[in-house]
Amino acid sequence: MKKAVDLLQKLQLAVGTLFLAIFLITVVLQVSSRYLGFATVWTEEVAMYAFIWAVFMGASAMVYEKRHFAFTSLSENLKSESLKSIISIVISIIMLIFAVLMVQYGVQVTKQFWNYKWISIPSLTRGITWMCLPICGVTSFIYLIQLMIEDFKNILKGDAR
Repeated sequence: MKKAVDLLQKLQLAVGTLFLAIFLITVVLQVSSRYLGFATVWTEEVAMYAFIWAVFMGASAMVYEKRHFAFTSLSENLKSESLKSIISIVISIIMLIFAVLMVQYGVQVTKQFWNYKWISIPSLTRGITWMCLPICGVTSFIYLIQLMIEDFKNILKGDAR
């Protein structure tokens, strides 16, 4: 399972990187076109929605690396690996609740905006834009379950000593 989760995270990082590149390219194109005196109306929307996807894909991938926003002063000062793992499990449970809510409300938002059209590119729907929310929630959930499994293994190893 760990190999599949690692592969999923690499795929998600690649998608996030792709959207970050799209964001940067469209911003450069937008600035350049204004400097050269012609308008590229579509670049603003593409940049904004690409940035949203990049942020949510990156945020979820960082959950797996435990590089998300955290207060580490307590865990850094603990000597017991088992206690660190217990704290990590508690944090993961709290984050799991958030991930489930993200999926639930992300699906609702995606459905709600599915038929709304982009202003500058009417062939695209805003629902596609907001699909990043449930995807982020589902992948965060998967990563958190994997991290909890590893933490439980660490606790069992600590008790075996």
